[in-house]
Amino acid sequence: MTVPEYQIFMLPLLQLASDNQEHSLSETYDVMAQRFGINEQERNELLPSGRQSRFDNRVGWARTYLKKAGLIGSTTRGKFCITQRGLDVLKTKPARIDRELLAQFPEFREFQSKQDNRRIDDAAEAAEQTPEEILESSYQNLRHDLAQELLEHVKTGTPKFFENLVVDLLVAMGYGGSRKDAGQAVGQSHDGGIDGIIKEDRLGLDAVYIQAKKWEGTVGRQVVQAFAGSLAGQKARKGVMIATSQFSQEAKEYVDRLDMKIVLIDGEQLAQFMIEHGIGVAEVATYVVKKVDLDYFDEE
Repeated sequence: MTVPEYQIFMLPLLQLASDNQEHSLSETYDVMAQRFGINEQERNELLPSGRQSRFDNRVGWARTYLKKAGLIGSTTRGKFCITQRGLDVLKTKPARIDRELLAQFPEFREFQSKQDNRRIDDAAEAAEQTPEEILESSYQNLRHDLAQELLEHVKTGTPKFFENLVVDLLVAMGYGGSRKDAGQAVGQSHDGGIDGIIKEDRLGLDAVYIQAKKWEGTVGRQVVQAFAGSLAGQKARKGVMIATSQFSQEAKEYVDRLDMKIVLIDGEQLAQFMIEHGIGVAEVATYVVKKVDLDYFDEE
């Protein structure tokens, strides 16, 4: 049989999670393949990009839509479980779960609205855009959605996982020297609001003081001011605050007036840095856009 369209997987995926246990995506792939009698050849059929199977892509999107509607939620790293809302939906014994059914939930409507608005904008601009511009716009939309999903996973991780993530990211960005050195430096201080001290470069010519917290609400000026006070107490000149939420405008204006240098990295920026430096993401497809080399055909 051919691989079903992604909405077909939504109900059986939610039924799989109805045991209130954690489930991984790899386990879900196996269960869905068995449920729909999808053989190895069909399961390995690739998308045109050649980097991901059509089956994995569709099951993955079914999971994403259920999550956006609040029927399942992320638990530990890379796993999900059913929510009370998901259990309530199953109690109604639906014959099918699709986008129309999910539209009853405000979180999904908001997600869908953003998707639809981007499609409308893309359609309106398509007549004036080159094919390369349309491709770039689609790429930016996918990157935005990926950043939001990344941030959700970061927020559900343990404090230790978040600490390791910060280390991995800072090393990937060129700070901290070796992974071992950075791991020893970050998470060891906890002195007056300072979570770690890391080398600014591999030679250790200067130090950067780190505070990294999983915040839910807006991080205000008082929190940032306390961190600045901790830096002053250490006679430090440079600091980085990393938060999973956002900083208030007052907090941003405050750091702009300081003599010392404090960089604020909010949740959106954190996710973008993770994408840029390959932390917590895997490459699915690479498209190389080529054009005719007119110089090659110039005989003069």
